Amino acid sequence: MGVLDGRVAVITGAGRGIGREHALLFAREGASVVVNDLGGSNDGTGADTGPAQQVVDEITAAGGKAVANIDNVAEWVGARRLVEQAVAEFGGLDVVVNNAGILRDAFVAGMDEAQWDAVIAVHLKGHFAVLRHAAAYWKTRTKAGEPVAASVVNTASASGTTVPNAGQANYGAAKAGIAALTLVAAEELERYGVRVNAIAPIARTRLTLATPGMGAIFAQEVPEGEFDAFAPANISPLVAYLASSTCPITGKVFAVQGGAISELVGWHDVRTIETDGPWRIDDIAERLPGA
Repeated sequence: MGVLDGRVAVITGAGRGIGREHALLFAREGASVVVNDLGGSNDGTGADTGPAQQVVDEITAAGGKAVANIDNVAEWVGARRLVEQAVAEFGGLDVVVNNAGILRDAFVAGMDEAQWDAVIAVHLKGHFAVLRHAAAYWKTRTKAGEPVAASVVNTASASGTTVPNAGQANYGAAKAGIAALTLVAAEELERYGVRVNAIAPIARTRLTLATPGMGAIFAQEVPEGEFDAFAPANISPLVAYLASSTCPITGKVFAVQGGAISELVGWHDVRTIETDGPWRIDDIAERLPGA
């Protein structure tokens, strides 16, 4: 018996890296998996059916259940087709893991419109589009009187939550938006039996290896037999737990890397200044934190 027995899951960006590890673990734990991956390059260009199908073949060879999907989650119709495929192939949908992402790094003064739009589209719109169509499905089921115990796991990043990374204004903004989207969706969808959480993972992937200043760290070899703290497989057990029907957690963002899981809390007051009357600029300049 697996913790995901009988559950149907859609996992985006599941042809490689962290998403692939999610798909393999979900299948081993008894889930039927729709493996979504457009198969493009790091910057989102191109397409290839190979990565998604290879993961499906690996799952089915091990006795699991999976089908491939190569729709672009940044497109409204593609996200809808992805949700519809899960329902058509496996009779329902219980879990969405939003993981697909790309990089088009550039410093603010040199970033062009296409670099900004592409990253926001795949990450932030891609998360919302799949979430929206899944939420509509679960709302319809609930309104029909059917029980729903669904879960969404989004993918944020330290770049958008705790450690701003120069050269990633587009990526960091998208990931911060995903964290906020997670909290809002958790509030809205609880009435339909849906829990929504997010992870901010740190692991060795195509994207992290391509990130300036980080690639050399992630590329370091780990001696045989030692724990590999950057292995993407370290991320998936948390995602599987959050996706399980017995997990009660919702509205949380967790940093996860190696052997550590930390709950993250967003913007909060650290110091307040007050006045009994209208503010004076020189008063603010004297008293505001950091002045």
